[in-house]
Amino acid sequence: MKLILRHALMSGRVDRIAIALSGLCVAHCFATAVILGLLASAGGIFESPLFHEAGLVLAILLGAVALGHGALVHGYMMPAAIGSLGLGVMAGALTMDHGMQESVYTLIGVGILALGHDLNHRAGR
Repeated sequence: MKLILRHALMSGRVDRIAIALSGLCVAHCFATAVILGLLASAGGIFESPLFHEAGLVLAILLGAVALGHGALVHGYMMPAAIGSLGLGVMAGALTMDHGMQESVYTLIGVGILALGHDLNHRAGR
């Protein structure tokens, strides 16, 4: 297991997974906003704070592993700093009422986090 995780970190696979999850988060936020706009009664589970909190915890864990490992391997702190800013924006969005403002801030945070992962992946090449 340790060898698999180490290989995944060294090959940049964790960053690519994190970027893919960021894309899924964007798709989720966009689709939820559209679906909720069209079918207001269908959004119960996707609007649940627990769903968003679990997503943020997963993003923080992946960010800590991938961005932290990258900073240790290639020595550049900028990807980790940018990724942390994105996580902070995402966490701040959780404090807002559900609606357009929360979705916009979440998408901004996800975009910043994805940029941090992309920079981390590029620095590791």
